[in-house]
Amino acid sequence: MKILPPVAVVALSLIAATETSAADSSPGREAFRALYQELVEIDSSSDTGSCTKVVRAAESRLKAAGFSSDEVHVLIPDGKPDDGNIVARIRSKSANGARNPKKGVLLLAHIDVVNAKREDWERDPFRLVEENGYFYGRGASDDKAMAAVFLDLMIRLKQESSFRPRRDLVLALTCGEETSNRVNGVDFLLQNHRELIDADFALNEGAGGLLSPQGKPLSLEIQAGEKIHQVFALEVTNPGGHSSRPVPNNAIYHLAAGLVKIGAYQFPFQANDITKQYFAKMGAQVGGEMGQAMAAFSKGDLSAAKTLAANPSYNAILHTTCVPTLLNAGHANNALPQRADANINCRIFPGTTPQQVRAKLEELVADPEIKVTLADERSQVLKGPQPLAPKIFKPVEELTARMWPGVPVVPFMVAGATDAAFLTPAGIPTYGVSGIFGDADGNGAHGLNERVRVKSVYEGRDFLYQLIKVYANTR
Repeated sequence: MKILPPVAVVALSLIAATETSAADSSPGREAFRALYQELVEIDSSSDTGSCTKVVRAAESRLKAAGFSSDEVHVLIPDGKPDDGNIVARIRSKSANGARNPKKGVLLLAHIDVVNAKREDWERDPFRLVEENGYFYGRGASDDKAMAAVFLDLMIRLKQESSFRPRRDLVLALTCGEETSNRVNGVDFLLQNHRELIDADFALNEGAGGLLSPQGKPLSLEIQAGEKIHQVFALEVTNPGGHSSRPVPNNAIYHLAAGLVKIGAYQFPFQANDITKQYFAKMGAQVGGEMGQAMAAFSKGDLSAAKTLAANPSYNAILHTTCVPTLLNAGHANNALPQRADANINCRIFPGTTPQQVRAKLEELVADPEIKVTLADERSQVLKGPQPLAPKIFKPVEELTARMWPGVPVVPFMVAGATDAAFLTPAGIPTYGVSGIFGDADGNGAHGLNERVRVKSVYEGRDFLYQLIKVYANTR
């Protein structure tokens, strides 16, 4: 899951179809579109779909492109037939055909998607629709665009006889990123097949480009950090009784009072090198009062965060946030509640632990009747942002300058969560970079009518193709 940073004015402006379908003569576009459509139209949601069906489709395409059985591996966790993953490899070659022992580059994309109900959408969520310059469909943005680009890229490079990479390229399309009721594919591979995905570094979702409301590219982000995603369960139990005999000790009252206290609290503002660099570069792009606040914050003035926090997406990367997302209470209309539960979804700023946040929630509710526990615990990211090594950052800057002159490359800490939370602590530094520009409102990811600009997908395809060839040939 990823959250794009907004510009000062958050307004949706659809780009004319003639602009988004403008000439892009890169080879194989029609084949790529068919591949992208196939991935989007295979339902891989947790309730009604299967990741394994996507994996089998990818396997067929890779084998048809000339990948051998020892270059493609389908890996399905025991007892989870729909939670399949696939790993494919292009092996390095020197001028004399010898193998290069240097670790490769991992291209990672998740193929599971958030559930989507047809009755809520304007269009069938599991059909790729091209309309008004946008692709619509569940996963069209998160994350099947990147999965399709990486799969298409591997096929193209495999068939280029002149391509002789100095390091391996490894593709991993994985399941279980979006929900906790599936086996997380990255964690599964690390625990059971580390040798298949071990790499010098990985490229992943988590950052793209930011468009103005008029569709102008404003910045290209590289994600080098993310917050910790942690769910906390609040629970109150009670003997209950007949509703005709109410008593003050009511489970719903306890829970409601505790939630109000949590809602009234704001975690303190924080900063790290990534957020300071991000706001330093974005200040000049945004301008006005918000741009001035960005510049001040980048120089260490945390009081400027109050101005930035007026924007929900800026607020999301300024501090730890906690919000209730699920409630459940009672068992009968005519009975006092025996149980009341709530889920609190927290996005924790790097450097703060889930245990510290739990202690704060307990302090806030200040009620021994409310039990606060950790639920749905994920692997934690590093305690601070990763350094943007020149071998990662410089090629992105150079390519961006050629494709989008004047657009700055901006370090970014994602407010959501990605599978970098598993890879980076395991010693595979993971960076989010796609070259796919998106609207300030997040393009409906996880929500209704998910979409991505047609032109952006094709530009991202060209960008990643060129970038990966640079990384593959880095000495």
